[in-house]
Amino acid sequence: MTKADIIEGVYEKVGFSKKESAEIVELVFDTVKETLERGDKIKISGFGNFQVRQKNARVGRNPQTGKEIEISARRVLTFRPSQVLKSALNASAEAAAAAGSGSGSGGAA
Repeated sequence: MTKADIIEGVYEKVGFSKKESAEIVELVFDTVKETLERGDKIKISGFGNFQVRQKNARVGRNPQTGKEIEISARRVLTFRPSQVLKSALNASAEAAAAAGSGSGSGGAA
């Protein structure tokens, strides 16, 4: 899914013009980006948490040469899905598996 797909979904479901839908989506993404840049956590109920974490510098190894290199300290973005999202994903995976097993393909003859 792309940003254009999200804009299209807002346009179809909410009824705003395409321009208004694009502005809303851009505003949401800008707000999320600015919040994360400040290092603040984002909690979206029923979806999950976005958090910026600090990773310390460490020594790594070049897999081709085996030479040790220093991996610099940096900030990384992590996402932890909510239990509601996990349940929804697992329910849809189980439904797809059930639909696939009932089709008769791949079974023993």
